[in-house]
Amino acid sequence: MTTAVLVDYIDQHREEFGVEPICTVLRRAGMPIAPSTYYAAKTRPPSARTVADAERLELIRKVHSDNYGVYGVRKMHAELRRRGHRIARCTVHRLMRADGLRGISRSKGPRTTVPGTGEDARRDHLDRNFVAAAPNRVWVADITYCRTFAGWVYAAFVIDVYSRRVVGWQVSKSLRTDLALDALEMGLWTREHAGHDTTGVIAHSDKGVQYLAVRYTQRLAEAGAVASVGSTGDSYDNALAEAFNSLFKAELVRNRGPWKSIDDLEIAVAEYIDWFNHRRLHGEIGLVPPVEFEDSYYRHNPAPTNVDASVQSLH
Repeated sequence: MTTAVLVDYIDQHREEFGVEPICTVLRRAGMPIAPSTYYAAKTRPPSARTVADAERLELIRKVHSDNYGVYGVRKMHAELRRRGHRIARCTVHRLMRADGLRGISRSKGPRTTVPGTGEDARRDHLDRNFVAAAPNRVWVADITYCRTFAGWVYAAFVIDVYSRRVVGWQVSKSLRTDLALDALEMGLWTREHAGHDTTGVIAHSDKGVQYLAVRYTQRLAEAGAVASVGSTGDSYDNALAEAFNSLFKAELVRNRGPWKSIDDLEIAVAEYIDWFNHRRLHGEIGLVPPVEFEDSYYRHNPAPTNVDASVQSLH
């Protein structure tokens, strides 16, 4: 045990027991520290490293708090670098460990899929291959649950596979068809409002009754989307959506909940999705936020202008 730790220990108990008696007990326990050593340590000016560590720790605490308290060492180090702070990863690890700061761990919960009945001719267009070459090529959708003081609430999400961006979401007190449909409508509106075409997007889900409903499949057809479904009860066939649900439950529901009502939860989900899309670093896309990842794609792959399209039509 270092002298600094022993000094901190004495500081915590000196008012109750006194410095000399504590030093005596510590010496008998095999952790000798003389009273003179303690007093010298208290009067000695802090080292440059101690001062720097205090400043770094204050910064780390703020960044950790700003990001729902979910970042571990890897993402904390990446976020600090993005903000212009060149702190070694080993230093970040040391300070976080000493302060008890850690990332959120995920755990699995019960599924919310209620299998639909009847025939379904739609096939699985992904075959567990959750990759896309650009935004609006593949979307995945799923439903999860949250607890409030007023009862259970269900949340539906639509995620773009390319960027991991949540393009649509909705919460409801029941597992109704409108829950999944409203999330889909938000996704379509979000992309249309930004001027992006969603025609031909593969819309993948499990075989939950909400996704087999006639109104849902009709809306996909109207939007020019390609319906795709995985097998019933197999989370691997919709693994990316399940992974998002796991993050959502760990980072928001268990971390910040429960809420008093569905209205309070809806506000919390809106704030979380805004952070998730615009500020949260994602390891699968190079430790950048989804919106930034999409913006980079569009900068390097600009959409053809009307003039470009006219020239192409001549050929």
